[in-house]
Amino acid sequence: KDVRMSGQDVRRGTFSHRHAIFRDTKTDESYNRLNHFSKDQGKFRIFNSFLSEFAVMGFEYGYSLATPDALVLWEAQFGDFTNGAQTIVDQYLSAAESKWRRQSGLVLLLPHGYEGQGPEHSSARLERFLQSCAEFNMTVANITSPANFFHVLKRQLARPFRKPLVVMSPKSLLRHPACVSDVKEIQGKTRFQEVIADPVKDAKKIKRVIFCTGKIYYDLKAYQDNNSRIDV
Repeated sequence: KDVRMSGQDVRRGTFSHRHAIFRDTKTDESYNRLNHFSKDQGKFRIFNSFLSEFAVMGFEYGYSLATPDALVLWEAQFGDFTNGAQTIVDQYLSAAESKWRRQSGLVLLLPHGYEGQGPEHSSARLERFLQSCAEFNMTVANITSPANFFHVLKRQLARPFRKPLVVMSPKSLLRHPACVSDVKEIQGKTRFQEVIADPVKDAKKIKRVIFCTGKIYYDLKAYQDNNSRIDV
């Protein structure tokens, strides 16, 4: 399948995590390293865009309507920057299926979390998107594992219908040593897991169950391990 991605600094990735494009230091020629896995693969197109969220997200929304069989993604440099495209989110992304019976599979990747970045570089405003959810109009996800991230993207094209996907993208988990998945978790008949359960040796000793997502899990897991807690 074809993949189209745009946004601010997406080729490298704002947090130096993607490196989709290499550039030769002598010739200045660029090399798209995700476009050469096999001869029959779809095209992987990735474009750095201007800091004009309204224009770029609006274009990608239209592209997703015209090309429903391609995975179309827009990534904010920081999730806060969706402010500049709030009209697109309100008028089209969250409501177009109800108003005009037009489905879009556009994916928004919104880096989210404080991580010491300061004002306007911390919150993708999860609450706004949750308040815009009704009648299965879109998916809003806070991903905990790389395997689940793979599956949530893959099902955008695997399903016989299209829904917008909003991902609260982690910053600290990009290099977290515990945030890894075995390749077996993305092979065969594996799928997106709505609930990921902790392994429990003795259920009778459990006194409290906590539901959480994303980086909060890793903070709690570290505390649990460091304090030998088996009751939570």
